[in-house]
Amino acid sequence: MRWVGVDGWSVEAIRLDGRQVLRVRHRGYHVAYCTSVGEVSALVDLASLVEFAELGTLDRHSV
Repeated sequence: MRWVGVDGWSVEAIRLDGRQVLRVRHRGYHVAYCTSVGEVSALVDLASLVEFAELGTLDRHSV
């Protein structure tokens, strides 16, 4: 799952060393690995984040 916000902020739920963490990036650069939403909120305004839905590609031959 991934969320994006204003000014190039993004938060992504990932697995790191067997643990679920939230990876925070700003304009593509790593900022932090957070273990709680509280830690993320110290870096990013949570109200500015929206879920980013990745759409699959359309195969022209399957239509």
